[in-house]
Amino acid sequence: MSMRICSATAALLASAVLGGVAWAPAAHARPAQVGLAWIPTCTERSGITVPCPTWRLLAPGGGVTTSSAVAGVSVDRRGRSTGEAAPLAVSADGRSVAHQRSGDHRLVVWHLPSGRRTLLPRSLLPKGAGTDLVSLTLSPAGDRVLVDYLDQAERVPTKLYTLATRRTSDLRGGDTPIGFSPGGDRVLTERVTADNTTALVVHEPDGTSVRRTPPQVVANAPVKALARDGRTVAVVVSGHPERGKPPRLRLYDLATGKLTEGVDLALAPGDTPFTARWGEGGKLTVAVPGRGKGGTAVVRVLTADPATGAVKQTERYTTGKDPYFYTVAGE
Repeated sequence: MSMRICSATAALLASAVLGGVAWAPAAHARPAQVGLAWIPTCTERSGITVPCPTWRLLAPGGGVTTSSAVAGVSVDRRGRSTGEAAPLAVSADGRSVAHQRSGDHRLVVWHLPSGRRTLLPRSLLPKGAGTDLVSLTLSPAGDRVLVDYLDQAERVPTKLYTLATRRTSDLRGGDTPIGFSPGGDRVLTERVTADNTTALVVHEPDGTSVRRTPPQVVANAPVKALARDGRTVAVVVSGHPERGKPPRLRLYDLATGKLTEGVDLALAPGDTPFTARWGEGGKLTVAVPGRGKGGTAVVRVLTADPATGAVKQTERYTTGKDPYFYTVAGE
């Protein structure tokens, strides 16, 4: 999971922010889907800006839900509030939310249509760890979750947990998760090798992996997405506003090492997507950030054709004033 930091962070949030919060049902009727989750900025008496205690869940087509069970602030290994946003991820289908539970800080996957909340095992984190160094990524259907612990030594393996079987697999420590394939059966990661180059690794369902060191333009690209075939990686190259160059979409084949010339996306040079995933019909779903009126953030969700670069808006989300973080479905 990657989230945009929309406000400056500073010193620790007072531990009283989460103290005494109960494990409770949603404050409002739960949505069937979530397209974007965001957390407002709160200001302490000292003037320090911190995330507010509760995430806001925005549904496609409108509607905002909050839940006192979804913690807004992460905790350190001693259970103290950190003044940083708690981990949260939304599945690509928008039907599941992985989050930190208020009160006891456990990790949970909440299936929105049924209301079912699956408590994740403590073993997915190092013993005694908090949630301040945790990143969550859900599979497109929300049935698998990646739990990445960002230890400085990069020795702690990323845990891949399947909800239906309760099975946990380990991905190599130091691998940075990028995301799942559309079917949720494969995982794409990045790995910094001994010679300081970046390799792309696809982790297969049978436990094997495919690895290749791509060209620098692929390694440096801010956005990558693994296709259903487990070999094709969509690569979004940043636009260049000073040169008037729009963002460019290229395809990289992990099996052969072939990189296409690609196409310019029909976007403004400054509108580089911050996330992408493969959807139906061989097209990509991308999200583009922007600013709205009154200190709000606007996120446009678009389909992108890798053959022509044409884009079409499918959803548009606007946060409230001064968002601290936000993350979109499938990120």
